[in-house]
Amino acid sequence: MARQLEPCQAIERSIITKFRKTLWRPFVEAVKRYELIQAGDRIAVCISGGKDSMLMAKLMQELHRHSDVPFELTFLVMDPGYSPANREKIEQNAALLQVPVTIFESDIFAVANSVEENPCYLCARMRRGHLYSKAQELGCNKIALGHHFSDVIETTLIGMFWGAQLQGMMPKLHSTNFPGMELIRPLYCVHEDDIIAWARYNHLEFLQCACRFTASSAYSEGGSKRKEVKELLRALRAENPNLEKSVFTALHAVCLDTFPGWKSGGVEHSFLEKYDE
Repeated sequence: MARQLEPCQAIERSIITKFRKTLWRPFVEAVKRYELIQAGDRIAVCISGGKDSMLMAKLMQELHRHSDVPFELTFLVMDPGYSPANREKIEQNAALLQVPVTIFESDIFAVANSVEENPCYLCARMRRGHLYSKAQELGCNKIALGHHFSDVIETTLIGMFWGAQLQGMMPKLHSTNFPGMELIRPLYCVHEDDIIAWARYNHLEFLQCACRFTASSAYSEGGSKRKEVKELLRALRAENPNLEKSVFTALHAVCLDTFPGWKSGGVEHSFLEKYDE
């Protein structure tokens, strides 16, 4: 008679069996393709309590168990001012998934909610700064965030349609304000729909955006540009199922020779600079 698996064991097994093709392989592909992890790294896996970061934590745990490359993990949760119920939900999920989290507190929600313009942008910037600082304090040289393939595509289109810029989301970045620190995105090749499928299969419930400000404002996903882009992509996929893959591939094959202008290192350039050469 087969041994009954504990809940966490069943969830872990689903990642490398049922969801091997859609989660595990794209995760490993990103780690290898973009050289996200090197020997001796100490990585702070940043967990917001949502589905993406919790899955990332499990994938990083699995990689740590089986990788030939020696690296260390710290699972970092910042409480920016969650309600008691949301804080408890994060702790319960961490316990269920056997992720040994380190929790620290900040007042980011209170600060971001006090401004009228771009509170979500301010919140994101402050979150990243606090995570870098805490991770560095704990001896880490990298932070891992849960942005996925779908975030990459949506962010690119939002920048084009509403920001008047063609700008991607990098799989890793050197920090400009915290020397020696890097940001990595291990879910870079993982689709959001597949993350949702994994969570539903395992009957897992995670936090959405837990900010009290967005719950009742135009900045909530119900009125956001990101939701508009999600709906647009969903409609376009009906005609072209490979649409997002095409956008993703295009981001890796930008031909500057066909652009009238571009920026590099914060400096603007024009095709006219070398036009007559």
